[in-house]
Amino acid sequence: MRAGVQTLIEKDDVSGEDPEIRRVAVNALGHHAGTVVVMDPKTGRIYSVVNQQWALREGFKPCSTIKLVTGLAGLNERVIDPADTTAISQSNSVTLTSALAHSKNEYFQTVGGRVGFDKMISYAQQLGLGEKTGINSRDESKGRVPKLKSGFDVNHMSSHGDDFKVTALQLATLVSAMANGGKLLTPFVPRTPQDEKRFTPKVRRQVGINADSFNQMVPGMIGSVSYGSGRRASNPQEIIAGKTGTCIEQGTWIGLFTSYAPLNNPRLAVVVIARGADGRNHFPAAVAGRIYRDLGARFGATSMEQIAVKRDSQELSSDLATKVSTSAAENESASDDEESEAADDDSAAKVAPNRLETPMTIWGDPRKPADSKVKRVVMSISNRADQTKPATAPGSKPAQRLRRVTANP
Repeated sequence: MRAGVQTLIEKDDVSGEDPEIRRVAVNALGHHAGTVVVMDPKTGRIYSVVNQQWALREGFKPCSTIKLVTGLAGLNERVIDPADTTAISQSNSVTLTSALAHSKNEYFQTVGGRVGFDKMISYAQQLGLGEKTGINSRDESKGRVPKLKSGFDVNHMSSHGDDFKVTALQLATLVSAMANGGKLLTPFVPRTPQDEKRFTPKVRRQVGINADSFNQMVPGMIGSVSYGSGRRASNPQEIIAGKTGTCIEQGTWIGLFTSYAPLNNPRLAVVVIARGADGRNHFPAAVAGRIYRDLGARFGATSMEQIAVKRDSQELSSDLATKVSTSAAENESASDDEESEAADDDSAAKVAPNRLETPMTIWGDPRKPADSKVKRVVMSISNRADQTKPATAPGSKPAQRLRRVTANP
């Protein structure tokens, strides 16, 4: 699959693309089975599309990225109370922020079930799913939205994206609408200097979702990158808002990451989708993170914006510390957030064992070991347990030590 993708990339029409961004995106993806879209979330200007066949003409199951639609629908329909986002059911104790950050299936299944099938599809269509984006490139796929579901199938669709087909470009316009205040843009590639001069942003429509609903989604998307399932995209120089997706489609792993940054003044929307072994371990988030870091000098936060970022970070520091300290407890029963996202996928059992065991590299040729400049240091470790072991009263039994149990990978 990886070799086939390299052949497709070689066939990309790069006219009108930004050479620097193209180079960065290609290098970040490396010799892996995936596609990358980088665009301006305020104007719709396409900077680069790596593997255009997959990005424009292949539909993918959205997996947990559908939770962006579910969350917005739930907020706009007041299924999620902005004043108390835990109050979606009597048994729920998870906030919207935590549910987004750690991609909690049950939370969004509850929300989607209460929103209902018709309204869920309506919001998905408002956000551009199931229709062509209108990009000035040939043979664009319009993807697909489900035609009919009932019962728990609606709930499961709302967390896993069952029977949806989305393109990487559709996800880029969706997350751009979240970044720019609800404008669903028409992507554009300026093929000639005249195109560049005449280019003006084209808004397909203003999405019928109130601004407060968009704002309520932001902390969870930041949390995903800062301490949740998308943390491989983290960049200490700027705040990135993103959402991961991992699931199984027709016996093959699919991994997705859709995002924008910097938070206070979005300049880039980056979407990465990968298949097979490269769809696991949140590799798409790692690709996006490298793109943001490599383009930081050009598109990262300015000095004044960095001051604002520091101020915002200070205001949110106590909340972030709470999220970080509780994240381990919330994910005690899963090996990582990827497994949480993929849980309950009916096709999981159909994946061949050798697919799951395929080793994955980060970048470059998967046949070569990764070079490391990190020097190994061997340090002695004192027996801190003996030093800090509390005394027990005579005749009493020592307290049992809690042990963390992790799922098998």
